[in-house]
Amino acid sequence: MEAPPVSVMPVTGGAVNMMEYLLQGSVYDQALESLLHRLRGLCDNMEPETFIDHELVYLLKGQQGNPFILRARRSLSHPTSPWHLRYLGQPEVGDKSRHALVRNCVDVAASHSLPEFLNEMGFRMDHEFVSNGHMFRKGAMKIVVSKLSRILVPGNTDNTERLSLSYLVELSVLAPAGQDNMSEDMRSFAEQLKPLVHLEKIDPSKQRH
Repeated sequence: MEAPPVSVMPVTGGAVNMMEYLLQGSVYDQALESLLHRLRGLCDNMEPETFIDHELVYLLKGQQGNPFILRARRSLSHPTSPWHLRYLGQPEVGDKSRHALVRNCVDVAASHSLPEFLNEMGFRMDHEFVSNGHMFRKGAMKIVVSKLSRILVPGNTDNTERLSLSYLVELSVLAPAGQDNMSEDMRSFAEQLKPLVHLEKIDPSKQRH
């Protein structure tokens, strides 16, 4: 049985080559309120956007080399919203003077038939999880504080288990290639969050996609 057609709409501006600049860290559960209080004082939106998302990671294995990875995400708090399909390239390791991790990013909105479409294309779901938390904005920067939970029964987002006793904190910017001054702005902002959280440029070899 063929999968229904999937409609895809660019989110990041069509043919523009967008790069994601990223710093990451974590805080224990008991430090969450202190961090949120600090972010309310520093960011443009005093009250953060809250979210509950379901993310599925799909792999397409080739004959050689690393598998091709796509991430499909949907909002559980706004079930009628479009799905999002995301591709993240390998982190650039050339310029060590950059304060942030830099990688190619393609983000598109898609219809609700996205999972069936990916399966029909030969992708297989590797794992899925639920992410819930808060999102702040400061100019072009996005700060996401989220709790990750594993799904115990495939497809059942009501049956989850928290992965850790901490919250993931991510500071990111989406910008056209070559905007390396963004990483300096991010470093300055990250300094203002210390000692509550230490945001770092994570070693690509230690990352799991």
